[in-house]
This record gives sequence, structure tokens and C-alpha cells, in this order.
Amino acid sequence: MSGIAQQLQRHGAGDVSDDAAVLGAYSSDASLYRVPPVAVAFPRSADEVAAVLAAAREEGLTVTARGAGTSVAGNAIGPGVVIDFSRHLNQVVSIDGDAESAVVQPGVVQAVLQKAAAPYGLRFGPDPSTSTRCTIGGMIGNDACGARSLAYGRTSHNVRAVRALLADGSVLTTGYDASGAPVAEAGGSDVLDRLRKVVAGDLATVRTEFGTFGRHVSGIALDHLAPERGFDLTRTLVGSEGTLAVLTEATVRLVRAPKAAIMVVLGFADFPTAGFATPEVLAFEPSACEGLDRRIVDVIRERRGENAVPPLPAGDAWMFVELSGTDPDDVRRRADLLAAAGLGVSALVVDDPRTADRLWKIRADGAGLAGRAPSGKPAWAGWEDAAVPPERLGTYLTSFEELLARHELTAMPFGHFGEGCLHVRMDFPFDRPDGAEAFHAFLEDAADLVTSLGGSLSGEHGDGRARSDLLPRMYSPAALSLMAAVKDVFDPARMLNPGILVEPASSAADLRYTSTARLTKGLALAYTSDGGDFGQAVHRCTGVGKCRADNSASGGVMCPSYQATREEIHSTRGRARLLQEIVNGSSTTTWSSPEVHEALDLCLSCKGCASDCPTGTDMASYKAEVLHQTYKRKLRPRSHYSVGWLPRWAKVGSAMPRFANRSMDLAPLRKVALKAAGVDTRRRMPAFARRTFRRTFGGSVGTGTPVVLFVDSFTNHFAPRVAEAAVAVLRDAGYDPRITRQQECCGLPWISTGQLDGAARRLGAMVDALKDDALAGVPIVGLEPSCAAVLRHELRELVPGEDAAAVASATTTLAELLSRTPGWTPPSLAGVRIVAQPHCHHHAVMGWSTDQALLEKAGASVEAVPGCCGMAGNFGVEQGHYEVSVAVAEANLLPAVRSSAGEAGRVVLADGFSCRTQLDELAPDAEPVHLAELLARGLR
Repeated sequence: MSGIAQQLQRHGAGDVSDDAAVLGAYSSDASLYRVPPVAVAFPRSADEVAAVLAAAREEGLTVTARGAGTSVAGNAIGPGVVIDFSRHLNQVVSIDGDAESAVVQPGVVQAVLQKAAAPYGLRFGPDPSTSTRCTIGGMIGNDACGARSLAYGRTSHNVRAVRALLADGSVLTTGYDASGAPVAEAGGSDVLDRLRKVVAGDLATVRTEFGTFGRHVSGIALDHLAPERGFDLTRTLVGSEGTLAVLTEATVRLVRAPKAAIMVVLGFADFPTAGFATPEVLAFEPSACEGLDRRIVDVIRERRGENAVPPLPAGDAWMFVELSGTDPDDVRRRADLLAAAGLGVSALVVDDPRTADRLWKIRADGAGLAGRAPSGKPAWAGWEDAAVPPERLGTYLTSFEELLARHELTAMPFGHFGEGCLHVRMDFPFDRPDGAEAFHAFLEDAADLVTSLGGSLSGEHGDGRARSDLLPRMYSPAALSLMAAVKDVFDPARMLNPGILVEPASSAADLRYTSTARLTKGLALAYTSDGGDFGQAVHRCTGVGKCRADNSASGGVMCPSYQATREEIHSTRGRARLLQEIVNGSSTTTWSSPEVHEALDLCLSCKGCASDCPTGTDMASYKAEVLHQTYKRKLRPRSHYSVGWLPRWAKVGSAMPRFANRSMDLAPLRKVALKAAGVDTRRRMPAFARRTFRRTFGGSVGTGTPVVLFVDSFTNHFAPRVAEAAVAVLRDAGYDPRITRQQECCGLPWISTGQLDGAARRLGAMVDALKDDALAGVPIVGLEPSCAAVLRHELRELVPGEDAAAVASATTTLAELLSRTPGWTPPSLAGVRIVAQPHCHHHAVMGWSTDQALLEKAGASVEAVPGCCGMAGNFGVEQGHYEVSVAVAEANLLPAVRSSAGEAGRVVLADGFSCRTQLDELAPDAEPVHLAELLARGLR
């Protein structure tokens, strides 16, 4: 720990870190910018926040407040001490149902507040697309809005009181008295008197340049300090981006949730046409009015399949309009009137809540999904949330398309049409030497366009590092001087969030991704979707922070290690930031740097991020590459030779299974063997089967449609009953299964331990064994989900050529094959209650919906448990991982198994060998089975 961290702790700052991995993880947020801090503090109380400020004053350090780090403008990073409120100061202190309000700490997640308010029939109005992870403190800092600001306003409309610390340590409280009049106290400081004098000196500017329309967010909201507004300091503090004070507690307004809501989707010929129609749509008083372009819809279908997007009305652009209220009949009447109004080329009334939720999810994931431009290049934030009065939106969209063409950029736009706010990601040419200059030139032209229409450079995300230097294009010198004077009143030493709003650096400075951030030589994986560039691959992570959210409600997996530890470096984003340090050329971080391996150590390689992250960040692949590069031609950790070579050792153990099993039953011998192998001694080795499947399989019967049964090492040596059941089911379905002449391995343990040369050799041999069948159109059925996922994904990354591509395309899961088999009906599972743990790789690469549909077709009731089992192949058995492995299992899987114990007809379904192994150890009464076994039972 450095002297700075020690000084912070001497002042009573509590939990502080200057660990290299932590500093790297906190060097960026969801913006384009990289500013490493010198320390990160995790206070547990307002007193500890005050201690951080005191130490910063003494040491001459700056302070930046941070919530979830989802800021796309770069206002949650800073060069001094970053205060992360999300780890400890994250509680809903109280809820007053009668007063319809809540007292919250800054780090409470918006979705957590919603859940706490729901029993009272209440909700917090503003709902940003990042609501599953953004914090109320961050929303207050940015004056965040969301899709339903038409109904509930901005965050500034929903804050009743603020308690904050000034830079000098004074306690500032603001709010409203019983009559609704604004009040404020500054704990003996004269800051309020000095503020009044500054504002009184130029009331004309205050009244004419600030607060000009609903989404005027840029700058400091000085209009609320006018005498006729009652000197409303609460409204001014909201949206000041942590530059005036540090929030420690807030009282927020809650609202009644509407009793009825219906979505109407309007189709338009193009995006600008939809913009021109906005004023007419607003006449129907919607609670939300969102615009979406075909370009994003096409990306979703390309990445997630045609069925990922529910049917939309005709058009190339759409408006998602929500109508809500207390009277369901009135809401339906208004929806029908809107649909019949002829405002677009077509309309669709969506009254099924599940379909509406799927459509809203597209909009919520927009920022991440737009991470690849139509050109195929990375798409970036930067010009992220400008807004114009809604009646000028059509003009803005038309001119904006012309501006894009002039700068030779492509984009995927979407936004809050009802408020005139446009979100857009563009393929700025950061890979060119002049990329930063080209980026800044566009920003200047875009700023001029927005201000010419009476708009705001920011409509909800704040100015941050992205737009603060553009404020002179929006405000007069008098207004800029006034904001600087207000900053001087609160923070004369410029200690709080420096470079934001006042005295900013260029928006082209401190960029995280530049033309030097490329790494294409000597890589083991092909990175086919990223131009063969590891730098581009790891910069897929734009920081939207979905990996910090609890994604279990939507059936997600990402990110189990963050959910277990609540530490940023153990999130997908935190790890991506460390990997970006390898390629950005601005530090000494390398493949083998301790901070990189510290961040990657608890990555389960579950691949949940590859599907759950909107940008498709695949941390499992990146971890494998790092391990490969680090240990190439070097001595590896012991577990890489034991668990990483498990298929090789399994052949030895299967030659004398009784001896091997009895040896592992002897506790002293087992403990010594596991410790020597780098395996946690609390684990048990799975028992070898008395006979492998290959020894007992009778071969092709000569009748039926041929299929190749890919019998992986785990199934062959440890669970041959699974393959035997699969043979029975396949023959019942009219297939003639056969296997390869010799045992082939997909190389999964080699991949997960980064032994990618060895994995490529094994996959190459496997392709040679399977290519003739694949090219002949014979399906290859994988029973172990992780192995099937390797054939579908990693195979293409490690083995080039048409033969490998043919094998990948021919690979199918058992459920996929059976579901497309003409005339086959699954055996009845009526009365069976299935608690299913989909394997993470199954979820990420193939998707589990086909399996669920097959089981439900057979008559079973199915509960698909979200999240990871915690074993994750070699991860859960390696030394140093046991506690996290168990914690991950306790998040979802074990509670689901326990709560269903004793229910009639319950079956625990787990296709993954590692999932079944985890259950055998942690829930021995679960008796998990494979899909093949469950179906085979019904054949008897």
C-alpha cells in the first residue's frame, strides 16, 4: 500500500486500495476515456467519506464520486481518489409509503430501490436503460432520465432532499419545507450567501440561457437559483456531476405505478420521418415514446437469431409508444386511436406484457448492441445523448444523417423521441493516426447543429469529459463565467471532479482506444469477429456494466464472480479494463503482469458474457489467450497439468478403475494427491466408470438415419450411462448412431487452462476424424454441452479451413436434433417437475430454449435455474477457488434444489458433467440426470 493510501486510512477513510489491478479497473467508466486514479476508496459511512475529503485536502488530491461507473460521458473517473459508493453505501435506508418517498444512500442500485418500493405500490420514476446496475447517486449526479421521463420527469424532478459534503468538509443539506418552498443549510459555511451574490450579479443570463426546454441538461442548472424559483439548490445540485459537492444521502420521491399500460409500435419509412411524427404522437400523452432504427434490429437478428426480435410492423424505423393510466379501458381506447391515426406506414398494438418486455429489452440493450456499426467496425459513444425540442427532432435527424455522410461515418441511432433526445454510437476512426482529430472535428460540427436548433449538448448523461469543452458553442461567455463563479463558491481549489464542466480538457484527450491499441501478431485465437485483433476484441467492452447487474431475472449467467465478490476487478468490465491496458500502449502492463492475472483468477470461463453482454465480450476466450501467452514455453501451475490434462489421465485411470477409485477413497492419499495436483482438498475426484462407453458400444445397427455420437472424455470415462441413454433415444427417433474409431478430445481442458497449441492439435485430429461425415451432411451430436460449444465456436478460432467449418456447422445438441426430427414425439413427461441447470456454455453458445421447448412439449413443467453452478470445469476444483465456487452455487442453483426437495415428480436436470459433479458434492440428494437419461426413462 502506498503512502497515499496509508494517509487516507490514517484519516479514517476505511477501505482503500491502490492495488494495480484495482486502479486499472477504475481507470475508465462507460465512456471513451481513460484516467487512472491514485487510489480508490470504499467508504462505509458519511464519516469515512468526510475522512477521504480531509485527506485529499491535506495531500492536494482531487476526488471523484462514482456509482456503478456506467457514465458514458467520462464523469465517473478522475486522476486523484475515486470514491466508489456502490460497494458499501448501497442501502435503502427507509421508505415512507404515506409520504411516497424513500431515503437512500448514493450507491443503492435503481432496481434495488424499485424492488423495495414495490410492496407499497410505489416506484421510482426515472428508469434509465442501465436500471439493473446504475445507482441513485449516479442518477442524481447526471440528472438521469430514461424512457418514461414523459410521465415522471428527470431525476431532478424526483429528489426531495440532499445531504452532501462540500470540499471544505462542511455538511450541506437541501430540500423543501412543509409548504414546498426550497430550503438549504451549509453547516456554518457562508457558501449560501456567496452563492446568492453570484447569481444576483447576472440574473438576466440565469433566466435566459438555462433551463430552456425539457431536456436541457448541459451545464449547471442555474435557472433554479433565480428568486422566482425560490433559490432551489436541490434542483441545481442534481446534474452538477459531482463538481460542487459529494452526496452522502438523498430523499427521493416515489410514484404510484400505473394500473394499466399498453405498447403501440408504429412503423415508419425511415428514422427522420419518425422524428417528424413525434409531436403528433405526443398529443396522445404517452408515458414513453422511443425511436429505433432498423440497423439495430438487424444487428440483434444477426447476433441472436431471427426469433430474438418479436414481429414488428412494416417499416425501416419504429416508435415504441407506451400509453398508461389508472383506467385500463381508457388506456386501450387511446392505444387503438393512436394505432388508427395513420402516423406511419403501419402500426401494431402490443397488449401481451411478455412481448412488450422483449421489445423494451431491445431498447434497454441498445447502447451495447450498437457497439458494432453497420460497417462492421467498432462503434463508440462520444456524441451520445444530445437533445433538441421535440418539435425540431425531425429536422435534427435529417441534418444529422447529412452530417454523418459528410464525415464518412456510419451509426446506429435510437433515442427518447418524446423528449427529442438521440442516442447514437458511431464508427469514429480511432484506428487512424488522425482519429482523435477527426473525432473532435465531428463533435464540433454536431454541437453547432444541435445549438442551432435550440438544443442541449447533453440530454441526460451530463457533459463530463465528452462535451464540457464544447460548452462555449452552447453558452455565452457570460454564462460560462457564471458557472465558473459558482464552482469557485463551492470548490475554489477545484478538488471535486476536476476537468468537468469548468476548465475542461479537450474531448479528444485521454482517449482509451487509439491507433496504437492493436495486437494482431502471435495470437493463438483467430478473433474472426474482430479482424484478428486482440485489441479490438477486448475493446468490445464499452463499460455499459451489465456484468455488474443481477441478470438472473432474465435467465442470464453473467457475471458469477462479480455477484459472489461484489468487486469491480472480478466483473467482466473490470477484467476488460486490465486487458485493455495490455494493448493501449500507455502503461507497462503485459500478458504476465500480476494485476492481469489477479483480475482473471476468479473468472470462471463460463462464457456468460459472450451472450449476456450486449457487446459480446468473451472473457473466457481472452483469459485463455492470456494464459497461453503467459506460460508459452514456461512452467505452468500444477492444475494445468492435472485438471488441464484430465482426458489424458482419465485414460490411465480407466485402465484400472477399481484401483483408481479405491485409492481416492483413502482420505490421506486423496489429500496428498489433490494437493500435489493443485486441487482443493475439499473436493472429491469423480469415480471412474467400471467400463467406458467405447468398450460397451455395439456399433451401428445398419438401419436408420446415420448420426455421429461425439462421445467426449467425461462421458466416456465417468458417465457412460449418458451415452447409452442417448443411443437408446436416438434409435427410438429413427437414427443409427455411430462413434469415431478412436477416442477424440475437443481439447476443452487445454483451452480453459490456456494450452491453446495443445488444444489446436487435438481439435485438428478431431476434424480429421469427423470431416467426412460433416461434409456428407451427417449430424454430429454432442452430449457434453461444453464440448459441443467448443465444436461450435472455439473450433473455428483454433483450426482454420473449410473442414473445421463443416464440423462446426454439423455439430448439434441432442435437443436440437430431436426437435427437428420429423414424426418423432418425445416420451411423456406428464407430472414431471424439472429443476434444470443449463450449462453456461450451452446458454452462451447454443442457447437452451430448444431444450426447454422439447421438455414442455413432453408435458413436463420446467424451472430453468439462472446463473452458473459454480464448478465451471476446472475452475471449481483449483486451489483458491472453492469459496467462490460454492458462493456461486448458493446464488441460484442450491436454493432452487433445496426449495423443490420433496416435491412430487421432481427431477434435477443437468447436462453438464461439471454441473452434476458440483451437485453431487454440495447437494448429494439431488441425483441430477442428463436430458438423454430423462428421455430414455420414458422409453421403458
